[in-house]
Amino acid sequence: MRISLDRLTKRFGASTAVDGLSLEIGQGELVSLVGGSGCGKTTTLRVIAGFERPDAGEIRFDGRVVNDVPPRKRGVGIVFQSYALFPTMTVAENIAFGLRVARWPAARTYERVAEMVALTRLGGLEGRYANELSGGQQQRVALARALARRPEILLLDEPLSALDAKIRLRLRGEIRKIQQDLGITTVYVTHDQEEALSIADRIAVMRNGRIEQVGRPVEVYARPRTDFVADFIGISNLLSCSIVSARAGVVDWEGERLRIALDGGADGDRVVLSLRPEKLGVVAERAPDDGRNRLHGVLEVATFLGPFVRLEVTVHGRPLWVDVPHATGVLLERRKPVTLAFAPDDCVVIAATGSSAD
Repeated sequence: MRISLDRLTKRFGASTAVDGLSLEIGQGELVSLVGGSGCGKTTTLRVIAGFERPDAGEIRFDGRVVNDVPPRKRGVGIVFQSYALFPTMTVAENIAFGLRVARWPAARTYERVAEMVALTRLGGLEGRYANELSGGQQQRVALARALARRPEILLLDEPLSALDAKIRLRLRGEIRKIQQDLGITTVYVTHDQEEALSIADRIAVMRNGRIEQVGRPVEVYARPRTDFVADFIGISNLLSCSIVSARAGVVDWEGERLRIALDGGADGDRVVLSLRPEKLGVVAERAPDDGRNRLHGVLEVATFLGPFVRLEVTVHGRPLWVDVPHATGVLLERRKPVTLAFAPDDCVVIAATGSSAD
Protein backbone atom coordinates (compact mmCIF):
# COMPACT_ATOMS: atom_id res chain seq x y z
CA MET A 1 0.00 0.00 0.00
CA ARG A 2 1.22 3.50 -0.85
CA ILE A 3 1.21 6.25 1.78
CA SER A 4 0.91 9.92 0.83
CA LEU A 5 1.35 12.69 3.37
CA ASP A 6 0.28 16.01 1.88
CA ARG A 7 1.16 19.23 3.74
CA LEU A 8 0.53 17.55 7.07
CA THR A 9 0.32 19.82 10.12
CA LYS A 10 -0.26 18.89 13.76
CA ARG A 11 -0.30 21.34 16.65
CA PHE A 12 -0.48 20.88 20.38
CA GLY A 13 -1.62 24.22 21.76
CA ALA A 14 0.89 26.86 20.70
CA SER A 15 3.45 24.20 19.71
CA THR A 16 3.65 22.92 16.13
CA ALA A 17 4.85 19.31 16.16
CA VAL A 18 4.48 18.67 12.41
CA ASP A 19 4.72 21.63 10.07
CA GLY A 20 3.41 21.24 6.51
CA LEU A 21 5.12 17.89 5.97
CA SER A 22 4.78 16.12 2.61
CA LEU A 23 6.13 12.64 1.88
CA GLU A 24 5.43 9.80 -0.55
CA ILE A 25 6.09 6.21 0.55
CA GLY A 26 5.90 3.52 -2.10
CA GLN A 27 4.36 0.06 -1.95
CA GLY A 28 6.65 -2.29 -0.01
CA GLU A 29 9.10 0.47 0.84
CA LEU A 30 10.72 0.95 4.25
CA VAL A 31 11.13 4.63 5.04
CA SER A 32 12.83 5.73 8.25
CA LEU A 33 11.88 9.00 9.94
CA VAL A 34 15.00 10.07 11.78
CA GLY A 35 15.81 13.10 13.88
CA GLY A 36 16.44 14.36 17.38
CA SER A 37 13.95 14.48 20.25
CA GLY A 38 11.02 16.77 19.54
CA CYS A 39 11.51 16.86 15.75
CA GLY A 40 8.00 15.48 15.08
CA LYS A 41 8.82 11.98 13.89
CA THR A 42 6.68 10.10 16.45
CA THR A 43 3.79 12.54 16.02
CA THR A 44 3.95 11.91 12.26
CA LEU A 45 3.76 8.16 12.94
CA ARG A 46 0.78 8.61 15.28
CA VAL A 47 -1.03 10.70 12.67
CA ILE A 48 -0.49 7.93 10.08
CA ALA A 49 -1.82 5.38 12.60
CA GLY A 50 -4.88 7.52 13.35
CA PHE A 51 -4.07 8.13 17.02
CA GLU A 52 -3.75 11.86 16.28
CA ARG A 53 -5.89 13.86 13.87
CA PRO A 54 -4.02 16.40 11.73
CA ASP A 55 -4.94 20.06 11.99
CA ALA A 56 -4.27 20.46 8.27
CA GLY A 57 -3.26 18.33 5.31
CA GLU A 58 -4.21 14.85 4.16
CA ILE A 59 -3.13 11.25 4.77
CA ARG A 60 -3.86 8.99 1.81
CA PHE A 61 -3.53 5.21 1.55
CA ASP A 62 -3.44 4.16 -2.13
CA GLY A 63 -4.99 7.52 -3.00
CA ARG A 64 -7.85 7.21 -0.46
CA VAL A 65 -8.05 9.96 2.18
CA VAL A 66 -8.06 8.34 5.64
CA ASN A 67 -8.05 11.41 7.91
CA ASP A 68 -11.40 10.39 9.45
CA VAL A 69 -10.85 6.62 9.40
CA PRO A 70 -10.40 5.21 12.94
CA PRO A 71 -7.13 3.37 13.74
CA ARG A 72 -8.72 -0.08 13.86
CA LYS A 73 -9.97 0.29 10.26
CA ARG A 74 -6.74 1.55 8.70
CA GLY A 75 -5.12 -1.85 8.23
CA VAL A 76 -2.07 -0.80 10.22
CA GLY A 77 0.15 -2.88 12.50
CA ILE A 78 2.12 -1.02 15.18
CA VAL A 79 5.17 -1.89 17.28
CA PHE A 80 5.86 0.55 20.09
CA GLN A 81 9.03 1.44 21.98
CA SER A 82 7.51 -0.24 25.04
CA TYR A 83 6.54 -3.77 24.07
CA ALA A 84 3.02 -3.40 25.57
CA LEU A 85 2.68 -7.16 26.06
CA PHE A 86 0.08 -8.62 28.39
CA PRO A 87 2.05 -10.10 31.33
CA THR A 88 -0.70 -12.60 32.24
CA MET A 89 -0.72 -14.04 28.71
CA THR A 90 1.67 -16.48 27.10
CA VAL A 91 3.58 -15.74 23.92
CA ALA A 92 0.94 -17.54 21.85
CA GLU A 93 -1.89 -15.72 23.62
CA ASN A 94 -0.25 -12.33 23.10
CA ILE A 95 0.16 -13.00 19.38
CA ALA A 96 -3.42 -14.27 19.12
CA PHE A 97 -4.99 -11.38 21.05
CA GLY A 98 -5.83 -9.17 18.07
CA LEU A 99 -7.11 -12.14 16.08
CA ARG A 100 -9.51 -13.10 18.86
CA VAL A 101 -10.75 -9.53 19.17
CA ALA A 102 -11.40 -9.67 15.42
CA ARG A 103 -13.21 -12.99 16.01
CA TRP A 104 -11.06 -15.15 13.82
CA PRO A 105 -12.05 -18.85 13.97
CA ALA A 106 -10.00 -20.84 16.48
CA ALA A 107 -8.42 -23.11 13.87
CA ARG A 108 -7.40 -20.19 11.68
CA THR A 109 -6.05 -18.32 14.72
CA TYR A 110 -3.96 -21.34 15.72
CA GLU A 111 -2.48 -21.60 12.21
CA ARG A 112 -1.72 -17.88 12.06
CA VAL A 113 0.00 -17.90 15.47
CA ALA A 114 2.13 -20.86 14.39
CA GLU A 115 3.06 -18.99 11.20
CA MET A 116 4.07 -15.87 13.18
CA VAL A 117 6.07 -17.91 15.70
CA ALA A 118 8.05 -19.45 12.84
CA LEU A 119 8.50 -16.11 11.08
CA THR A 120 9.89 -14.38 14.19
CA ARG A 121 11.91 -17.37 15.43
CA LEU A 122 9.97 -17.83 18.67
CA GLY A 123 9.65 -21.61 18.40
CA GLY A 124 9.63 -23.31 21.81
CA LEU A 125 8.58 -20.16 23.64
CA GLU A 126 4.84 -20.28 22.88
CA GLY A 127 3.91 -21.24 26.46
CA ARG A 128 6.11 -18.69 28.25
CA TYR A 129 4.84 -15.50 29.84
CA ALA A 130 6.17 -12.08 28.88
CA ASN A 131 8.15 -11.59 32.10
CA GLU A 132 9.98 -14.83 31.38
CA LEU A 133 11.39 -13.52 28.10
CA SER A 134 14.47 -11.48 27.27
CA GLY A 135 14.07 -7.99 25.79
CA GLY A 136 14.85 -9.27 22.31
CA GLN A 137 12.28 -12.07 22.62
CA GLN A 138 9.63 -9.64 23.88
CA GLN A 139 10.26 -7.39 20.90
CA ARG A 140 9.81 -10.36 18.56
CA VAL A 141 6.47 -11.14 20.22
CA ALA A 142 5.38 -7.52 19.74
CA LEU A 143 6.36 -7.71 16.07
CA ALA A 144 4.57 -11.04 15.60
CA ARG A 145 1.42 -9.62 17.20
CA ALA A 146 1.54 -6.55 14.92
CA LEU A 147 1.89 -8.75 11.82
CA ALA A 148 -0.65 -11.39 12.81
CA ARG A 149 -3.64 -9.66 11.23
CA ARG A 150 -1.78 -9.19 7.95
CA PRO A 151 -1.67 -5.38 8.03
CA GLU A 152 -0.95 -3.55 4.81
CA ILE A 153 1.19 -1.01 6.67
CA LEU A 154 3.66 -1.59 9.51
CA LEU A 155 4.59 1.28 11.83
CA LEU A 156 7.54 0.94 14.19
CA ASP A 157 8.23 3.58 16.86
CA GLU A 158 11.77 3.29 18.27
CA PRO A 159 11.32 -0.51 18.45
CA LEU A 160 14.90 -1.31 19.48
CA SER A 161 15.85 1.59 21.75
CA ALA A 162 15.44 -0.39 24.99
CA LEU A 163 17.78 -3.18 23.88
CA ASP A 164 21.54 -3.49 24.20
CA ALA A 165 23.81 -2.87 21.21
CA LYS A 166 24.37 -6.47 20.06
CA ILE A 167 20.70 -7.41 20.27
CA ARG A 168 19.74 -4.22 18.40
CA LEU A 169 22.18 -5.10 15.64
CA ARG A 170 20.76 -8.60 15.24
CA LEU A 171 17.10 -7.61 15.52
CA ARG A 172 17.25 -4.77 13.02
CA GLY A 173 18.57 -7.25 10.47
CA GLU A 174 15.70 -9.62 11.30
CA ILE A 175 13.11 -6.85 11.03
CA ARG A 176 14.51 -5.86 7.65
CA LYS A 177 14.42 -9.43 6.38
CA ILE A 178 10.83 -9.97 7.54
CA GLN A 179 9.75 -6.66 6.00
CA GLN A 180 11.32 -7.54 2.67
CA ASP A 181 9.95 -11.10 2.70
CA LEU A 182 6.42 -9.84 3.34
CA GLY A 183 6.73 -6.81 1.05
CA ILE A 184 4.91 -4.70 3.62
CA THR A 185 5.01 -0.88 3.46
CA THR A 186 6.82 0.25 6.61
CA VAL A 187 7.51 3.49 8.45
CA TYR A 188 10.33 3.15 10.97
CA VAL A 189 10.90 5.92 13.53
CA THR A 190 14.30 6.17 15.22
CA HIS A 191 16.71 8.74 16.63
CA ASP A 192 19.62 6.39 15.85
CA GLN A 193 21.13 7.51 12.53
CA GLU A 194 23.18 4.33 12.17
CA GLU A 195 20.02 2.26 12.56
CA ALA A 196 18.27 4.35 9.90
CA LEU A 197 21.20 4.05 7.49
CA SER A 198 21.33 0.27 7.86
CA ILE A 199 17.65 -0.62 7.61
CA ALA A 200 15.86 1.84 5.32
CA ASP A 201 15.23 2.07 1.59
CA ARG A 202 14.99 5.82 2.12
CA ILE A 203 15.61 8.17 5.05
CA ALA A 204 13.64 11.30 5.87
CA VAL A 205 15.70 13.52 8.16
CA MET A 206 13.38 15.67 10.28
CA ARG A 207 13.93 18.92 12.15
CA ASN A 208 11.36 21.18 13.81
CA GLY A 209 8.44 19.29 12.30
CA ARG A 210 9.76 19.46 8.75
CA ILE A 211 11.78 17.21 6.47
CA GLU A 212 15.26 18.60 5.83
CA GLN A 213 16.18 15.92 3.30
CA VAL A 214 14.80 12.64 2.01
CA GLY A 215 16.69 10.09 -0.08
CA ARG A 216 18.46 6.77 -0.16
CA PRO A 217 20.85 6.26 2.78
CA VAL A 218 23.94 6.53 0.57
CA GLU A 219 22.65 9.77 -0.96
CA VAL A 220 21.82 11.40 2.37
CA TYR A 221 25.18 10.39 3.83
CA ALA A 222 27.34 11.25 0.84
CA ARG A 223 25.47 14.37 -0.38
CA PRO A 224 23.82 16.14 2.56
CA ARG A 225 21.89 19.21 1.45
CA THR A 226 22.17 21.15 4.71
CA ASP A 227 24.75 21.43 7.46
CA PHE A 228 22.15 20.02 9.88
CA VAL A 229 21.83 16.81 7.85
CA ALA A 230 25.62 16.56 7.46
CA ASP A 231 26.06 16.92 11.21
CA PHE A 232 23.19 14.63 12.24
CA ILE A 233 23.74 11.73 9.84
CA GLY A 234 27.12 10.28 10.72
CA ILE A 235 30.03 12.49 11.75
CA SER A 236 31.12 15.44 9.66
CA ASN A 237 33.68 18.20 9.90
CA LEU A 238 31.89 21.41 8.96
CA LEU A 239 34.08 24.27 7.75
CA SER A 240 32.54 27.70 7.20
CA CYS A 241 34.32 29.30 4.23
CA SER A 242 34.10 32.24 1.86
CA ILE A 243 34.51 31.85 -1.89
CA VAL A 244 37.71 33.51 -3.13
CA SER A 245 37.29 32.47 -6.77
CA ALA A 246 34.14 30.72 -7.91
CA ARG A 247 35.67 30.18 -11.36
CA ALA A 248 38.82 28.50 -10.01
CA GLY A 249 37.05 26.70 -7.16
CA VAL A 250 39.05 28.34 -4.38
CA VAL A 251 37.68 29.10 -0.90
CA ASP A 252 39.18 30.59 2.23
CA TRP A 253 38.98 28.84 5.60
CA GLU A 254 40.82 30.47 8.49
CA GLY A 255 43.36 31.94 6.07
CA GLU A 256 43.85 28.64 4.23
CA ARG A 257 43.22 28.65 0.48
CA LEU A 258 41.45 25.40 -0.36
CA ARG A 259 40.66 24.01 -3.80
CA ILE A 260 37.22 22.44 -4.00
CA ALA A 261 34.72 21.27 -6.61
CA LEU A 262 32.43 24.30 -6.79
CA ASP A 263 29.23 24.22 -8.79
CA GLY A 264 27.81 27.72 -8.74
CA GLY A 265 28.17 30.57 -6.29
CA ALA A 266 29.93 33.89 -6.64
CA ASP A 267 33.09 35.43 -5.22
CA GLY A 268 32.50 36.47 -1.62
CA ASP A 269 29.63 34.03 -0.99
CA ARG A 270 29.67 32.01 2.22
CA VAL A 271 29.57 28.21 1.98
CA VAL A 272 29.98 25.29 4.37
CA LEU A 273 32.24 22.37 3.51
CA SER A 274 31.20 18.99 4.87
CA LEU A 275 34.19 16.65 5.25
CA ARG A 276 33.57 13.12 6.47
CA PRO A 277 36.33 11.72 8.75
CA GLU A 278 37.15 8.94 6.27
CA LYS A 279 37.79 11.52 3.54
CA LEU A 280 40.68 13.07 5.48
CA GLY A 281 44.05 11.32 5.30
CA VAL A 282 47.31 11.72 7.19
CA VAL A 283 50.38 12.44 5.03
CA ALA A 284 54.05 13.10 5.68
CA GLU A 285 54.76 16.80 6.18
CA ARG A 286 57.06 16.96 3.17
CA ALA A 287 55.16 14.53 0.95
CA PRO A 288 55.13 15.47 -2.76
CA ASP A 289 52.24 17.61 -3.94
CA ASP A 290 49.55 15.24 -5.21
CA GLY A 291 46.87 17.85 -5.84
CA ARG A 292 45.19 17.45 -2.49
CA ASN A 293 44.58 20.23 0.01
CA ARG A 294 46.85 20.21 3.06
CA LEU A 295 45.95 21.23 6.61
CA HIS A 296 48.48 21.35 9.42
CA GLY A 297 47.39 20.58 12.97
CA VAL A 298 48.22 18.87 16.25
CA LEU A 299 46.99 15.43 17.35
CA GLU A 300 44.96 15.65 20.56
CA VAL A 301 43.34 12.21 20.91
CA ALA A 302 43.55 8.84 19.14
CA THR A 303 40.62 6.50 19.86
CA PHE A 304 40.66 2.83 18.90
CA LEU A 305 37.26 1.88 17.41
CA GLY A 306 37.89 -1.64 16.14
CA PRO A 307 37.89 -1.33 12.33
CA PHE A 308 39.77 1.99 12.46
CA VAL A 309 41.34 4.64 14.70
CA ARG A 310 39.58 8.00 15.08
CA LEU A 311 41.89 10.96 15.50
CA GLU A 312 41.01 14.35 16.94
CA VAL A 313 43.31 16.87 15.31
CA THR A 314 43.26 20.57 16.22
CA VAL A 315 43.58 22.84 13.19
CA HIS A 316 43.36 26.61 13.67
CA GLY A 317 41.96 26.09 17.15
CA ARG A 318 39.14 23.74 16.23
CA PRO A 319 38.93 19.93 16.29
CA LEU A 320 38.71 17.87 13.11
CA TRP A 321 37.82 14.18 13.17
CA VAL A 322 39.91 11.85 11.02
CA ASP A 323 39.44 8.09 10.56
CA VAL A 324 42.63 6.21 9.68
CA PRO A 325 43.81 2.59 9.46
CA HIS A 326 45.27 1.07 12.61
CA ALA A 327 48.87 1.29 11.47
CA THR A 328 48.62 5.03 10.90
CA GLY A 329 47.08 5.61 14.32
CA VAL A 330 49.78 3.60 16.07
CA LEU A 331 52.57 5.63 14.49
CA LEU A 332 51.18 8.99 15.63
CA GLU A 333 51.99 10.58 18.98
CA ARG A 334 49.79 12.87 21.01
CA ARG A 335 50.64 16.59 20.86
CA LYS A 336 52.74 16.02 17.74
CA PRO A 337 52.21 17.91 14.45
CA VAL A 338 50.00 16.17 11.90
CA THR A 339 49.42 17.01 8.24
CA LEU A 340 45.99 16.20 6.84
CA ALA A 341 45.05 15.98 3.17
CA PHE A 342 41.85 15.81 1.17
CA ALA A 343 41.03 16.03 -2.53
CA PRO A 344 38.92 18.88 -3.99
CA ASP A 345 35.99 16.52 -4.60
CA ASP A 346 36.20 14.83 -1.18
CA CYS A 347 34.02 17.49 0.44
CA VAL A 348 30.40 18.47 -0.05
CA VAL A 349 29.65 22.16 -0.57
CA ILE A 350 26.57 23.37 1.28
CA ALA A 351 25.01 26.82 1.12
CA ALA A 352 25.75 28.55 4.41
CA THR A 353 22.83 28.73 6.87
CA GLY A 354 24.70 29.88 9.95
CA SER A 355 23.43 26.99 12.06
CA SER A 356 26.12 24.38 12.66
CA ALA A 357 29.54 25.22 11.27
CA ASP A 358 32.09 27.41 12.97
